[in-house]
Amino acid sequence: MCTHYIRQPIRLAGRSEVSKFGYGAIFRCAQESLKNLLSVAVVAIFFCFVRGYAQGPQLPAVNLGNTTFLDGVAAPGWVVEEIGAGVHDNRAADFTGQIASTSPDTSSVTALIHIAWISHARTLGGWPGAESLFSGVWVNAGPVGSTSGFGDVTLGPILQWSERKLFGAPIYQRAALDFDIPLGTYSPKASLNIGSGHWDVQPAYTITVMPEKRIETSWRLFYLWNAPNNSPPIADHASSEQAGQAVHLNGTFALEALKGLYVGANGYYLRQVSSSRIDTRVFPGSKKSAASAPGW
Repeated sequence: MCTHYIRQPIRLAGRSEVSKFGYGAIFRCAQESLKNLLSVAVVAIFFCFVRGYAQGPQLPAVNLGNTTFLDGVAAPGWVVEEIGAGVHDNRAADFTGQIASTSPDTSSVTALIHIAWISHARTLGGWPGAESLFSGVWVNAGPVGSTSGFGDVTLGPILQWSERKLFGAPIYQRAALDFDIPLGTYSPKASLNIGSGHWDVQPAYTITVMPEKRIETSWRLFYLWNAPNNSPPIADHASSEQAGQAVHLNGTFALEALKGLYVGANGYYLRQVSSSRIDTRVFPGSKKSAASAPGW
């Protein structure tokens, strides 16, 4: 049960119009039990580079496109993963949505540890469990500077349901409630920050449907709520900032080409649904982003 996602925010102080997020390769493990975890591993590699812009505080880095094949399939047991990613980007958008001519070349390396556990107990018809995500990041943004440190910590409960039937098709479902705790490297005086400086909460619902024996489609729907940051970057000349709320979803459609090897498409959609604010100033929430790509 790999509900992991690479969260690698790069925040440039005094440049709230620039939103830079990096996502790297992910490796998805779907298991029927801990004993045969390795024998049924499904690997999906998906690179996603996201450019966004915001009038006001930017959204934190979220899971965009890192939902993979058979995402809802899981059973009692443990998963411990070490995930690495490297990203280079030289483009960012300003508040008009145009590519900024002064975008710094940004390189980053991320190491993450994802730990998840599902118990054999039963609650609400499913297996309860928990997951956590820890990360370390190195960033070089050229003339803006460089930094390294730890990212915010993700902790939360999960509830996994065993196979059900929908019009005769097997379905697998999971609910999660992730809390991003602002324990990452953050300073209002820094020109670059790895941590967000604020809490956020993301409830998520995942479903995998197998309409035919070798065909799957998986969907994960998120809601993002951001708490205020009461120590915003000093370059923003504010006492409090709060990014808006957002909904986003990931989807896959794949065919099992060989035993244990799925080939298909992976995509995402994000929409900010409420306004951001800096002190008493309100900035309408209008950020949207979408993309798709092949995976295997």
